[in-house]
Amino acid sequence: MRHPPLPLATALLGAALTFLPGCESTKSSGPSPSDTQAQNPSPVRTDTASWQRARVGDRVAYSFSASRGADGGARTLAGQVVLEVVAVQQPWVWLRASFTDQAGLPLTQTRLAKELLVPVRADSTRTLDVPQQGQATAENASAAGRTWEAMRYVSDQRPVDGPLSTRVYAVQPGPLYLTRGLLEANTTLSGFGGQGNYQLELLEAREGTAGATATPPALERPLGPGAYHDRRVEVGPSPTVQRVCFAAERGFLLRAEGPVDANATPCSDFSQAEPQPLEEALLNLPIDVLTTGEWPPTGAATTATRGTFTVEGRDVPALTVQRTTNEEGTQRVSSETYAADPWAPTLSGLPYEARFQTLTEGTERVGPGGKREPEGSTRLVRWGTWLPEVRK
Repeated sequence: MRHPPLPLATALLGAALTFLPGCESTKSSGPSPSDTQAQNPSPVRTDTASWQRARVGDRVAYSFSASRGADGGARTLAGQVVLEVVAVQQPWVWLRASFTDQAGLPLTQTRLAKELLVPVRADSTRTLDVPQQGQATAENASAAGRTWEAMRYVSDQRPVDGPLSTRVYAVQPGPLYLTRGLLEANTTLSGFGGQGNYQLELLEAREGTAGATATPPALERPLGPGAYHDRRVEVGPSPTVQRVCFAAERGFLLRAEGPVDANATPCSDFSQAEPQPLEEALLNLPIDVLTTGEWPPTGAATTATRGTFTVEGRDVPALTVQRTTNEEGTQRVSSETYAADPWAPTLSGLPYEARFQTLTEGTERVGPGGKREPEGSTRLVRWGTWLPEVRK
């Protein structure tokens, strides 16, 4: 086994396994393995060495469940999420993230219906350790058919109308390096945050075969890392083009946004980007489905006008919704255009975030005689990949 054996697991199991099946919930058992750790916990750290030893076929699978709303009217969603290494060309490790129902079949929710690609940089370009929030205690946790030496972090923000959050991480991530050793995640909403709960529980951890190789896939449906998108913003006298760049490094996602610099290499600086753990990003996707609803947005499916949105020579089937308002005698017309199918081939390479935003939107003021005067607008004007190996 490539990863250093876990002391507690070795004592209990006698040997490390290269394939770790199981579908039981994460459970704590026995006394804490280290009182010192419980009093002075270390932050959850990214396992750089394991990323640099990544193999094609390395894989983790979790069950997920989410609910929003009060009992009786709650919206729910449950299934499995799998993260798997599909190619390795150091310093890049290419991951595929997929969501299915509990039987392993594709989900009907548009936002989770397709597999997503996540190229992750395995070497170190900046400090990424993020302190884990909450009170920490050490325990022995059972998950995926084995026992792990683990740390449980509990953050209770309910007194200030915040959530109750619990995270359980293996002290030594081992084969769980893709998600920094995550065994369990549970968040319960309260107060002004609304009612709801969402959780992940480890089902399986598996290691790939030594020497296995695969060609990096085309970045057709990126979660974000490795890609960017540009929007033209026309507000006031000076229109600008804003670029949103995405990267991933050693289990963290990075997002940077700012004006396009025509003289700079695209997406060359993530030094100020706030890192987000990959496992938290995956957990948020089912929550977004329940929070924002199905696609297209409410009302667009029945009131929209069908047409085509053209960008860089691509014709994207689109839905446009117009609304008229009258405030204090001033009439305004607003319009929003969405992709009719956010997974359409003409949107190949577009980051996940931008697929579920408007393609263009704007507001016009209606003046005397019905003449319309633009007040502001945004428009998707470009997207692509910044990875040196695949940039065209």
